[in-house]
Amino acid sequence: MVNVRWTDKAENRLHETYKRIAQDSPFYAKQTVLNIVKRTRVLQTMPKIGRVVPEFSREDVREIFHKNYRIVYKILDEMQIDILTVAYGSVPLENFGPFPELGS
Repeated sequence: MVNVRWTDKAENRLHETYKRIAQDSPFYAKQTVLNIVKRTRVLQTMPKIGRVVPEFSREDVREIFHKNYRIVYKILDEMQIDILTVAYGSVPLENFGPFPELGS
């Protein structure tokens, strides 16, 4: 089973998502965050299930979706995946700054 680790950037983005949604509905904010985290569990057994992220065009950088949220991850090796960020689908990834994990 693959270990899925959340980077600090990804955890911060998840927290920001919660805060933004909670302004209107704390209940929906909690459900959204829980469902995003739950969605990443599939990576433990199927790490290549996601598509290659178009902005990076790298086989090791992929994304899965929960509703309109992009969950971007990097396959480090057969035993480790890092969640890099959670982004609302319409927001370009370059808006989230550099990704040191990618050498950018």
